[in-house]
Amino acid sequence: MTRHITTVAAMIVAGATAAMPSAWAQDIKLPSTITFTAYDTGTSGFNIAVGVGKMMKDKYGTDVRVLPAGNDVARLAPLRAGRAALAWMGTGVYFAQEGVFEFGVREWGPQALQMTLSTIDCNGLSVGVAKDAGIKEWKDFRGKRLGFVVGSPALNQNALAIIAYGGLTQKDVKIVEFASYGAMWKGVINNDADGAFGSTVTGPAKELESSPRGIAWPELPPEDKAAWERVRKVGAFFNPHKVTCGAAITAANPLQLATYPYPIATAYGIQPADHIYALTKAMILNYAAYKDSAPGASGLDVKLQTRQWVIPFHPGAVKALREAGQWNDADEAHNNALLKRQVVLADAWKAYNAANPPSENDKFLAGWMAARKAALAKANMPNGFED
Repeated sequence: MTRHITTVAAMIVAGATAAMPSAWAQDIKLPSTITFTAYDTGTSGFNIAVGVGKMMKDKYGTDVRVLPAGNDVARLAPLRAGRAALAWMGTGVYFAQEGVFEFGVREWGPQALQMTLSTIDCNGLSVGVAKDAGIKEWKDFRGKRLGFVVGSPALNQNALAIIAYGGLTQKDVKIVEFASYGAMWKGVINNDADGAFGSTVTGPAKELESSPRGIAWPELPPEDKAAWERVRKVGAFFNPHKVTCGAAITAANPLQLATYPYPIATAYGIQPADHIYALTKAMILNYAAYKDSAPGASGLDVKLQTRQWVIPFHPGAVKALREAGQWNDADEAHNNALLKRQVVLADAWKAYNAANPPSENDKFLAGWMAARKAALAKANMPNGFED
């Protein structure tokens, strides 16, 4: 782990100067085998990863294995250990970069994670609720049972951001913890919970729709500015989104929900630039081969990329995007600022651990959050996680 966070500064320099293939039409060379990680089997992230993997098998003869994992820590562990090439992540990639929640423990800390391609499509990302629970607006969720996944700060924090639209906090609902994303949605189907966070096109949402309980998606109309301010205070990465596909959603009957890029094909900054370039280029050039493979896959279109979000792009991905005509000076400036943020966080983590921090987990986290806040303030960078 130390190697990953202490070499990020060197990687930024190397990524900027690395000599990579310049001809866009040059043959792509991929390894004979590749491993991806994603959410549980049947989820939209898993299905999209499988679709991309099939394209790589068909076009390049590469055998792609997709490892399902129930939480963010489990998805990132193989990537950090070098046993996976990409992790198809949600906002857990942001929490890992920032070194917060489950990533604020001494075994992890801030991670130098970077993007390749990500998806924003016709689907939305919100809390689906059991239709028989009688929840019409988010204020109606008060006292209801909200699913959480152990070890998955992205899912849990995102769920809290959504209910914040109705002025609710964790204290206003009953938290029910599950071992994985799939188990959480099964819990709603089995009447052990009333709501779960996910994509509107995720397989488990479809299962809930066809179950006796049914599914509903309470809306988050963008006109309510105060409500959206509450959402973004908890989840700064959310944006309003008109959703036209998903469980119990059609283009003829769209809903005003929320979204952010998901899934995000994620790498570590120290992964070789030429490897990430090849993977990204393969996804860009062969988009037509997998765009219809799973709901949401069409959002990987290079022309639809969210290029100025909260995670930087890997130098290899930047090369591929630039060659595709989808990178400009503003993108470069934004990316460089995010890479600088990763250096600030890595240096703060190194200094904190060198200062003999408390051994107790809760005290260790509290001390780190204070050190993190001070380091970002000194660098004139936003905290993102106020006390």
